[in-house]
Parts: sequence; C-alpha cells; structure tokens
Amino acid sequence: MKSINKSIIPLLLFFAVIAGGCTESFLDRPSQSQISSNNFYQTTSDLRLATASLYGGAPWMQWHNSALLPLGDILSGNAYFAWFGDFVQLYTRTITAQNSVVASGWTGLYNVVAQCNTVINAIQEQAASSISATDKNAAIAEARFIRAVAYYHLAVMWGAVPIIEDNRKLIQNPLLNRNIISDVYKFIIADLTYAAQNLPTTDASGRVTTWSAQGMLAKVYLTAAGLGQTGGTRNQEYLDNAKKYAGNVCKNSGLSLLPNYYNLFRAQYNDNQESLFSLQWTAGVGYSNGNHWLTYSPSNDINPQKNGAWTPLAPTYDLYLLYSPKDTVRRKASFMLNGDYYPELNAAGGGYKSTGQAMKKHIIGNEKDNNAPTMDIWSSVEHNAILRLADVYLIYAEAVLGNNASTTDADALSYFNKVRTRAGVDPVATLDLDAIYRERRIELAFEGQYWIDLVRLSYYNPTKALSVLSNQQRVTFKYDKGVATTTPAGEAGGPQPIVAPTIGSFTLPIPASELTSDPKLADAPVPYY
Repeated sequence: MKSINKSIIPLLLFFAVIAGGCTESFLDRPSQSQISSNNFYQTTSDLRLATASLYGGAPWMQWHNSALLPLGDILSGNAYFAWFGDFVQLYTRTITAQNSVVASGWTGLYNVVAQCNTVINAIQEQAASSISATDKNAAIAEARFIRAVAYYHLAVMWGAVPIIEDNRKLIQNPLLNRNIISDVYKFIIADLTYAAQNLPTTDASGRVTTWSAQGMLAKVYLTAAGLGQTGGTRNQEYLDNAKKYAGNVCKNSGLSLLPNYYNLFRAQYNDNQESLFSLQWTAGVGYSNGNHWLTYSPSNDINPQKNGAWTPLAPTYDLYLLYSPKDTVRRKASFMLNGDYYPELNAAGGGYKSTGQAMKKHIIGNEKDNNAPTMDIWSSVEHNAILRLADVYLIYAEAVLGNNASTTDADALSYFNKVRTRAGVDPVATLDLDAIYRERRIELAFEGQYWIDLVRLSYYNPTKALSVLSNQQRVTFKYDKGVATTTPAGEAGGPQPIVAPTIGSFTLPIPASELTSDPKLADAPVPYY
C-alpha cells in the first residue's frame, strides 16, 4: 500500500487559503469555482455546507488512509504489515525522518487544520448579519472541534508542533517555530471548550454535538494530566476535569452503547448512537477523496469489483494473547483467524471463510453487500469512528482511578463493565491501570488508538510505558484447529531485530521534507501564549 507525501506545510496551507465552501453533498469537497464572499455564507444552510467538508473527503484522506492505522496499530505492536519498508520501520522502531508514513501523517493533519482555519475565518469575516449568533457559533464550534482533534493527534505523535490559526499569515511569513507542548494542549482545550459550549445536544445527520466535545475534552485532559509530572502521578486538577467531562457524557447525554459490538464496524450502522465523531465517507468518489482501508482486505473475493486486496494488516501474537476464550465477539470483529466464517462478506457468493490471520475491522465486503453500486476499493462506505462512547466510558474509569493503585468506585465499575458485558465477558469487581489499558487495547484494536494510550502513559510513567513496549511479542502467528503458534524466523512476520525502545521512541521525527522547507522547526519550541 503506497503512502503519499506530496507537499510541505507552507505550500499546503497556501492552497488551503483559497479553498471554499461545499457542493450540495454532505460528503463532497467545496466548489472552489463558485464560492466567494459575495455569494456564500449568506444563510445557515451555507454554514452547514461549509462545515460539511470537514468530516471526510480530501481534508482527511491523507492522514486517514496513509497514517492513522500504521501509527496507531503497527507502531504500537498490534499489527504487522509484511512488505512495505516504511511500515516495517514502524514495527521495528527504525523510523527515519524520510519515512513516508510519518510525512503523510504530519502533512495530512495540517491539511485538516488548514481547512478548519479557512472555514472559521470565513464565517467570522463573511457570514451575513442575518444569520443568528447561535448558528454562527455552532458552525465555528464544529470547525474548532475538528481542528482540536487534528491538533490532538499532532501533539500525541510529535509533541511540540506549530500552532496555526490563520493560514493567510503564512504567505508573508512561512517559516514557523514549533510551540511548546503544554501550549499545544492548552490550545486544544480552548477549542474543545468553545465547542462544548456552542454545539447542540443532538444532530440527526451524524455531526458532532456538545457530547462529542465533552468526550474529547475528557480524553485531552486525561492525556495532558501526565505532562511534566514525575513519580508516576498525574496532575489532579486535569484528572478531575477528565472525570467531570467524561462523567457528564456517561450520565447526562442519554447516549448508550450499540448493543452488538460486531455491528459497530458494519456500514449499515454508520453514525449509530455510540458514534461521537466519525469520518464520513461515500462511494464512487475516486482515489484521494474516499476511504481506502479496503486495500487491507485479505481477499479479492470479498472486495468491491473483486480487486485491490494487496496485503492485509495481520494481528500480532501479542494482541492475540489478550483475548480470553469468552471474548469471541470482539476478537472476531477485530481480526480473522484461519477458519473463521463471515456470512456478510460476499453474501451473494455464500460468505467468506478466512484462510489466515488478518484485520477484520473495516473490511465490510463488496458493493452488493453494502448496497453501494459505485463503491470500489478507494471508496469504502464505512463511517469509521474517531471517538465513540465506549472510549469515553473507559476514559471515565481511568480518570476516576487517577493516581490510585486500584479502585472499587461503583460508577467507574459500572461504565467499565458496560463495555465488557456488551462484549459477552464477565464484569470485574476492581480496577487498576493494567486492567484499564488491557480493556482499551482489546476494545479499540485496529482503530488507531493504542499508540495514543502508550504515549499518554509515557508522559508520567515512562518506566512502565517502556516496559510494555519492551515485553511485547512482536511476531505474527499461524492458527490451526484452535492452536496458535508463532511464525518461525525466516518467514514473513517471524521474529525480526527490533530496536529497544527509549523515551525518545514516543515522539516521531519531524519529516525531513518539512525541515528542509522550514529549518526553524529544528529549533527549540517556543511559547504560544
């Protein structure tokens, strides 16, 4: 699977300056030839069209297709990909500044930031006075929420990064310093706080709400609670904020988990009640505008038009070992084992029986399975969640645990066990950090989340985070008649020389192309506030 690395921040953001609003489709990019301050941003519907483009398509394509799963799951030890050298660098911790996944991740996230900035500034400066302040603020809140999500991933992956609020300023001054990481998190929190205050409580079209913003605020506060801390403890004020916002979502949103975990990853259940923020994808949009994850499919037989199954993401033996015998629903929904049968994949052809080990999440079948005639390998119709309710339940449990070794808090156990009982596994009577991280890894496998969890841990307990990485069994496995055996040396996926992790392993290198374009990125980060 090829990654894309076509531009640098200044050039990228320059073109984002001239991006416009939207076509009529919620999922399409703006029409750049027909939008101007004179004929757009005149009604609330115009504002809705302007923010619609921020949910998928070209703004998110590069990060989503080239970096989200490789950085979230290969880098963290959940997954293995056999042949692509830049993925192997992630797996073996031999990452260079020339790595195309790293470059695509950086560029892709700044593309999202740039698109959000364009929309925010246009609404502030061009929206008609006849549009209510409530509607203007809600539209700005959507863009600020999405910008915050992009910056959260930038902070987790690269630490100190440039904060940009107005793309136009880069035309005169394209050279940027990085900003200190505490200020990046402060900026993210400010965006999400605004979003929480100005987004509606419900939205029938799958867009973000105040509960989305409060759930994301909880996640950001929980992550930032470890910054600058020593001795394995976290900032209690930030933990309390994480508990407050996550608890508010858990107790007051009226939302509930989708009853069937397996259905979370079927397109028929797009934008279900558990989705707090999902990227929106549609069929027939062609390469560079759609969801490309079907290229990870293990077989052409279950793909649209019966092509494009190049190499699947394989689960590691380390991930496989986490699943108890009862945890079959989540395991089968997350990855295939040899002999697994999936009736919904190529249903008209009798279903699909797996012949090996491969990621199952996001492999949703062909165009007939999804009633999407124009669907192809470049345009899966799955709306994959970036934040969902189960994540917030587990965030709440971790925030309640806080700096304690364990907890029997009734609320924390209640929401933690909702996640487990939905999966058909037994509830627990006490919680500790290991149990929460294990549950998160199982629940959110192949959703790009586990590396975020490890970085969060590294902020305040680097010894434990390094121990987790050092003791992983980063090897694939064969599976036959209920028995798993690790892949022997000399075969693809077998044992490889893996560089021992250091605290520096938790921060990605700045892409070489960016450093060439902007040498100031190599300087020490500076305050933003």
